Amino acid sequence: MLTSSDSAQTPSPSSSSTGEDASASSVAFGGSSDTVDDRATAGASSNLDAPGAALPADRIITILQQNPDLLMEVKGQVADHLQQQGAQIEASNISDDQLYNQISSNVSVRAQITTFLKAKGAIPAGSLQSAGVASDASDPSTATARSSSETQMIRAQGANDAAASGASNLVADAEALPADSTQMTIRSQRDVLRGREETTASTDAPRTLHQPTPYDLRSMHDLYTQIPEQSTPLKRFGSEVFVARSLSPMGRGTSSGDAPLDVPLGPDYVVGAGDALTINLWGGMTQSLTRVVDREGRVLLPEAGSEQVAGLSLDRAQSLIEGALKAQYHNVQVSVTVSRLRSIRVYVVGDVQRPGGYDISSLATPLSALYAAGGPTSVGSLRTVRHYRGQTLLEDVDLYDYLLHGVRKGDARFESGDTLQIPPAGPQVAMSGAVKRPAIYELRPGESTLSSAIEDAGGLTAAASLSHVTIERIDANRQRETVTLNGASGTDTDADRAAAEKFPVQDGDRVHIAQILPYSARAIYLQGHVVRPGRLPYNDSMRLSDVLHSYRDMLPEPATHGEIVRLVPPDLHAVTIAFSVPEVLIGNENQALQPFDTVRIFGRYEVDAPKVTIHGEVLRPGTYPLSQAMTAAELVRMAGGFKRDALLDTADLTSYGVQGGNRIAGALTTLHIGAAVAGTEPAADVPLKPGDILTIHQITGWNEIGQAVTVEGQVRFPGSYGFKEGERLSSMLLRAGGIRDTAYPEGAVLIREQVRELEESSREELIKSIETNSAAARLGPALGAGDTGGTLSLIKAQQEQAVAQLKSHPATGRMVIHISADIRSWANTDADIELRRGDVLTIPKRPGFVLVSGQVYNATALTFTPGKTAAWYLSHAGGTNGTANRGEIFIVRANGSVVGRHSGGWFDGNVLSTRLDPGDVVVVPQKILGASLLWRNLLATAQIASSIGITAGIAAAAL
Repeated sequence: MLTSSDSAQTPSPSSSSTGEDASASSVAFGGSSDTVDDRATAGASSNLDAPGAALPADRIITILQQNPDLLMEVKGQVADHLQQQGAQIEASNISDDQLYNQISSNVSVRAQITTFLKAKGAIPAGSLQSAGVASDASDPSTATARSSSETQMIRAQGANDAAASGASNLVADAEALPADSTQMTIRSQRDVLRGREETTASTDAPRTLHQPTPYDLRSMHDLYTQIPEQSTPLKRFGSEVFVARSLSPMGRGTSSGDAPLDVPLGPDYVVGAGDALTINLWGGMTQSLTRVVDREGRVLLPEAGSEQVAGLSLDRAQSLIEGALKAQYHNVQVSVTVSRLRSIRVYVVGDVQRPGGYDISSLATPLSALYAAGGPTSVGSLRTVRHYRGQTLLEDVDLYDYLLHGVRKGDARFESGDTLQIPPAGPQVAMSGAVKRPAIYELRPGESTLSSAIEDAGGLTAAASLSHVTIERIDANRQRETVTLNGASGTDTDADRAAAEKFPVQDGDRVHIAQILPYSARAIYLQGHVVRPGRLPYNDSMRLSDVLHSYRDMLPEPATHGEIVRLVPPDLHAVTIAFSVPEVLIGNENQALQPFDTVRIFGRYEVDAPKVTIHGEVLRPGTYPLSQAMTAAELVRMAGGFKRDALLDTADLTSYGVQGGNRIAGALTTLHIGAAVAGTEPAADVPLKPGDILTIHQITGWNEIGQAVTVEGQVRFPGSYGFKEGERLSSMLLRAGGIRDTAYPEGAVLIREQVRELEESSREELIKSIETNSAAARLGPALGAGDTGGTLSLIKAQQEQAVAQLKSHPATGRMVIHISADIRSWANTDADIELRRGDVLTIPKRPGFVLVSGQVYNATALTFTPGKTAAWYLSHAGGTNGTANRGEIFIVRANGSVVGRHSGGWFDGNVLSTRLDPGDVVVVPQKILGASLLWRNLLATAQIASSIGITAGIAAAAL
């Protein structure tokens, strides 16, 4: 935001300022901060024709200080640009220091202000050359800086925040715009502002504020609207006419010495000193002469001497010159034209931007002189411009004649020494609302009625309501009051206009003419499942059939239920009237309509849609809308038809119905669905009801097609084999060529996916139990007070070790099988299990070793020695260490079975006396810390589970 400053002190170009201050004017004029090198390069440039030619900073600051009105206009240009970017800021919020700092530091800003000052006539002709202007167009580095900065856009906070904080904070946001599109000359800025100004055309949609509605109805949305108050500040009418004009020298009223004559001169033009005459001779001789009328009013002619022409009309001067030349040249014809006009000096005084004397063309009018002086100030009148010659008032010029009607009534020609005086403005009235040109207008005597003010504002728009005219009036030197137009009814246009012609307006009145209601009071609304929704004109005796002519007015499959939502006067509360769409279309139910009625048509599947479901062996099973008279066969076709595995003989249809109005009853029906779809048995096809479920069965055993098992290892023909239902393990081994002599069938491994899934689930539950129940060990009564801390640390470490082992040994899915090399000896016994899809059977070679693992001094594989017990192998592995739990030693057989202390049977409970076979594993578990039985059982189970996979690994390694 920008803070206001009343200081008149001039800052030097090197004076310090904040970065925020520096950015305001820069971006407003489309510029960028230049460096010292940029300014040096720009100062050396002499490209005066470039659009970026700029005066030095001190010269611009001096001009602005000497012309406070001009300074405010420059600030106004900055504020206008900031307002375009959405900032609520006024020119008064931009301090002098901020503007001067930008002029000092930014060559592009200087170029833009120089263009502005030239348009306002504040820079005399030729002063740019003498001042040594700077042009950043010729400097690549400056151009690059400008191109980068010109893409910045300003968002500034409002003036109220500026006054409160006293800071100068501008937030710049980059926009990727072309540099040439953001090059802001004053003229292009005015064009942008004109493009953004609010229009008041009658064809524009009314500006309204929409309030929340209780129902989602178009009629409600139209009625719940408010006409907002006037928020755009009004400008004085005609205030922009004299600002930022790119005028020719003649239009600016400057000296016409270099201006071409682009207007015809009549024969009554009075020739004066300084006029340049072109004398064309033809006939006896051909020659063209140019002569300037000297100060004594004479013109020098060849062979004829000088002739007095000043004060003569152009026609008489031509006759005089022609007579003089014909006396010297035989049979010559003469024509005289004015090739260059003389300049005269007039004085523009009063409330103008730049009062003083001006050298203007002899053809200039009071309007031209006023342009040269920059136009009236904000105080100067636009209705009264007085033209004096000496003390004689020649004419009063009303600029509204030119601004409103294009009529230039100031026809009196200027002579040197004439004076143009602009008095203060007369009474002013602000016109806003439903008028074509909202603005502040100046009144002339005799034009003080509301009707004349409306006429100055371009007249009323078609949406104006004279019955809602609000006038904020100043009771002179006393108070403000609000009045309205008396006698306006809003129903009689002639009476309303007559009341406006009689109503007087006063100086300071702010007249706001409201619009008519922003909605149509004779309309109905069509909504929903229709082809042409929206607002429809209402006429008396209108009925539903006038809106719904046939099904062609609706989308496919409309619901039978329709509604009329009626807004009942006087408070326009909503009521709903139901109707049947088919009955309306055949003419049996044709209700009368009223204004603001909303006719709503629903789709069949839009609200409480009837649906049916199909499951099973179809291409696209799911839920489908129930169309009219849909059958089971049509539902199958809608679902894409049968899949190859579909059972065509029978299908189940479950139907539901309401019995007694208070309960649902279901019924099951068996359909010959194949015949119904094929159409060979029409009676098999039945119509469906809402909520029906049709189930298409699968052919029995279809999922077994393509099932296979894999046989690996020591068989004659390893590979994948298809199998029939009920086929057993012995049959598969015979198909694989039998077991080879090198095989070790006692260590065969059968992996089944279903078993793996169960093991994985158990493993995850075991890990979770160990992680969540470790605190149970600390609750055991055997823990003494002295060793609690150390023991708990050991228990924690043991817990982490057990969990890590379980996680590192995923479930294998191994089944314990008991087979031998003689397949026929165990075929068709309990050991001959049925195969399942995806089974993998591995027959390893004879391993030739026994593995000892766990808490021993040398966990290793020992060469198999027939007849030796587990104790013998344990002793050859160095025996157990200090952390071993000798009472819980167990053996994992090569076939996956486990022999432990509690296995029972013929081992008499002594595990170490067990004779081992090749591939067996002796596991010495770790001593479990803690007295809790639950904790001990969990860790014991974890130790066994993590050791089961060892034998499967031995079989895989022995292939």
